[in-house]
Amino acid sequence: MEISDYRRRIDALDQEIVRLVNERAECARRIGEAKEKTDRPAYAPERERQVLERVAAASAGPLEAGAIQAIYREIISACRALERPLTVAYWGPPASNTHVAARRRFGSQVQFLETGSIAEVFAQVERGAADFGVIPVENSTEGVVAPSLDMFLRCDLRICSEIYVPIQHNLLSNAPSLESVRRVYTMFQATAQCRDWINRHLGHVEMVETTTTARGAALAANDPEAGAIANLAAAEQYGLGILAEHIEDNPRNRTRFWVVGQLRPAPSGRDKTSLMFSVPHRPGALVRALSSLSENGVSLTFIESRPTKQTPWEYVFFVDVQGHEAEGEESPLGRALADFEAHTLFTRILGSYPEAE
Repeated sequence: MEISDYRRRIDALDQEIVRLVNERAECARRIGEAKEKTDRPAYAPERERQVLERVAAASAGPLEAGAIQAIYREIISACRALERPLTVAYWGPPASNTHVAARRRFGSQVQFLETGSIAEVFAQVERGAADFGVIPVENSTEGVVAPSLDMFLRCDLRICSEIYVPIQHNLLSNAPSLESVRRVYTMFQATAQCRDWINRHLGHVEMVETTTTARGAALAANDPEAGAIANLAAAEQYGLGILAEHIEDNPRNRTRFWVVGQLRPAPSGRDKTSLMFSVPHRPGALVRALSSLSENGVSLTFIESRPTKQTPWEYVFFVDVQGHEAEGEESPLGRALADFEAHTLFTRILGSYPEAE
């Protein structure tokens, strides 16, 4: 076959794909009408994960599973918008890593609401200006994002979903060369995650701290002698060149984000539950509480302590465990929670949600 023959075939396939996508969209629209009668939410993370897993498994190539899922994320986003448009708040200006995480979870067919702080993300969702918020929780290199955990001491929002995003840092600039850079705008987490590269290549350069990497990119765009450490989305957003790619010290560096809101996702078959709790000041109190999990066969995947900020030297603990709170009292997690609460001063379930890859 000639190139022209293949192109005619592609044109015919495109016509059929558009027809099928619109047929799928019509089904989604009718589902939205039915949900309005039952007050069910438009966003169902457990269902969306099942769809993405199924289409990836159905692909025989040559497209890889990740490419198929990327295409379907946008199809899902567009179809969800027909059910009900969503507003999603995120921390940072456009092209921040939190904005990238929000787009990865919700696609482009939502209304994104930029905020200046993690606390404002929570506030926008609590007051109803946004349906959901996206916040960073922990980085595989630098650990937890403390302000995100601390907000659960002040508000009642729940965790609805989680997202893992590979963090790839780049030196962005409109300067002609690395030697022409006199200052670099960066946030402290990015500096820490690129410390070895910075020491080798930018030891003589002034490092100017900013609130987010995207904010640094915006500043560098107006400074011909400056660079910024940020992602590739920021280079496109702010019209910057790329002087060096992948300058992070750990190539497996990634950040986990939470989607927060009022939603209570149904069990998906592979879920995670986040808890916040405190224990009395008695020897072995924390060990006894955590033993409730292991004795019932529940896997602990995350633990962190934070000061209450009310009484000196008093702490609350945050843990993630595998399982879903709705699985029932006789499930491993149900039995573990019953024992767990007997050993704590208080226990609050922050949310059960599909476990991300």
